[in-house]
Amino acid sequence: MGLALVAAQAGGILAPAHACGCGAVIPAAGQRVTVDREESLVRWDGRRQQTVLRLTVTGDAERAAWIMPVPSRATVRLGDPALFDALHALTAPVSRERYHFWPQDGDWPLVSGHDERSGPPPGGRGGRPVGVVGRQRLGPFEVARLTATDPGALDGWLERNGFALPPRLPDTLRPYVERRWEYVAVRLSPEHAGDRLDGDLDPLHLSFDAAEPVYPMRLSRLAPAPQSLGLYVLAAHRMEPASRIGGERPRVTYAGRVGDTSGPLGELAAGAPYLTAIGQEFPYPERISGDHLLRRAATDDPFRQVIHEDRLRTVAGVPVWLPTAAGALAAGVAAVSAFLVRRSRWPVGDYIP
Repeated sequence: MGLALVAAQAGGILAPAHACGCGAVIPAAGQRVTVDREESLVRWDGRRQQTVLRLTVTGDAERAAWIMPVPSRATVRLGDPALFDALHALTAPVSRERYHFWPQDGDWPLVSGHDERSGPPPGGRGGRPVGVVGRQRLGPFEVARLTATDPGALDGWLERNGFALPPRLPDTLRPYVERRWEYVAVRLSPEHAGDRLDGDLDPLHLSFDAAEPVYPMRLSRLAPAPQSLGLYVLAAHRMEPASRIGGERPRVTYAGRVGDTSGPLGELAAGAPYLTAIGQEFPYPERISGDHLLRRAATDDPFRQVIHEDRLRTVAGVPVWLPTAAGALAAGVAAVSAFLVRRSRWPVGDYIP
């Protein structure tokens, strides 16, 4: 995600020590914060985009912050955590049994000494350099909505207001400033003094006008370690990224229409009923060349991941290959024995030199 996430306190900021899908994580002196998972959904109806994102964090940091560029004036509210539960249930891979005849690793007699299986995967519009168009408190979030005409001034405002971000941030923000984007700056702080940021944070729901659906990625260039993108897209049709933007080939992990119109997912799917789940890896974040522009795919063909559970074919608990192999061996032994018996009865002729 195009977010720069930091842990902040008065003691100062250290160099980047960890990376996540939302950008570079910078722990404060003596504190630690790790983003274990980031989930995002983009909903686009042809005119307006909604983005819902949720972070799962661990650590002992009391505060953290991030900034998200948006192409136009955004409204921000808390999202419904049940949305992601519904997305998980709908897009989960299906399991199917697949039988094989000959034993494979893990089948008798090729039983290995360990189990290697793992779990499931899955710009400013005014004359001021920086303008504050709104502030609000949403649960654990302090949200400021900003405009900017100068990336250095934006970086300075963020630093003065407790958003201590990576030193390369002004250069990374410059393309957004030149295109007159706006910014949602978010500080996370527990609602009770002494609490630590830990576990699933409340989702944030952003809404703004957009000529085309876009997922900001430029700020992830600041991450010092490989990045992983997981994105849900709701639209009228199946969607796909327009390019790789410096990462590996994007892969579709789910595509299909949302049939259930109840709950938070059903509400968002009204008018945008087709859900596409997209995954992508960025082994070298510094190569990220821009933001993900999303476009309609060539077809609306549905897709769902299938996880095959390989099983050895048996009859009454006995592997089929065992009697088959035993029978073949017995037949071979009988054939060799018959050949040797016939050969022993051949007459021995006189040898003529």
